[in-house]
Amino acid sequence: MLVTLLSCGGGGDDPEPDPVPISPPSSATLVFPSNNEECNTGDSLNATQSKVNFQWNSSANTNLYTVIVKNLLTGTEFSTNATSNQMDIIISKSTPYKWWVISKSNETTKTAKSAEWKFYNSGDGVKTYAPFPAELIAPVMGISTSDGTVTIEWIGSDVDNDIKEYDVYFGIAMLPTTILETTTNQKIENVAVSANTYYWKVVTRDDEGNTSTSEVFQFKVVD
Repeated sequence: MLVTLLSCGGGGDDPEPDPVPISPPSSATLVFPSNNEECNTGDSLNATQSKVNFQWNSSANTNLYTVIVKNLLTGTEFSTNATSNQMDIIISKSTPYKWWVISKSNETTKTAKSAEWKFYNSGDGVKTYAPFPAELIAPVMGISTSDGTVTIEWIGSDVDNDIKEYDVYFGIAMLPTTILETTTNQKIENVAVSANTYYWKVVTRDDEGNTSTSEVFQFKVVD
């Protein structure tokens, strides 16, 4: 008798399908308060505070937005979460702010940051505003260099567009009190330095005599 044995192929389990790629959130586009402008549309709550509706365009692949607002006078930041593309936030009057939005997703830990915008929240009866505190660019905070000269650079801005000049304070004291130069430019080149830790800040002055003071940056010169 002829017996034919049939056996199943030994292919094993089907291969696992490729995982579906997860797209990270994209950056939100800020809408309001507008960049480098006065915000005067908030709801006045009392003599010192108003409620402002922050707005931004929705970003792709996003479930949650974290809105971060920084008081440019005190340097303090606070944040709040939103699931839509707007949020009412209570802030101080007659105060400059910076704000930005972080887009987040439930599907990934990756996030996306928007641009940073500055604005001046209006105050009752205020006709002119102090300049925004200068944004320090270089030398970068905490950097070390062996160069014998440095370039000091910053960015100034003003709602009224009437910046008159900048006093640049520079030295080895943690709170510099010596003016390196008063200038209408936003850069000072070929500043001589030697091995030490240096600190610098910028005071911005407008045509009305209003002033604002930047943060203090420090950098180190090594041999």
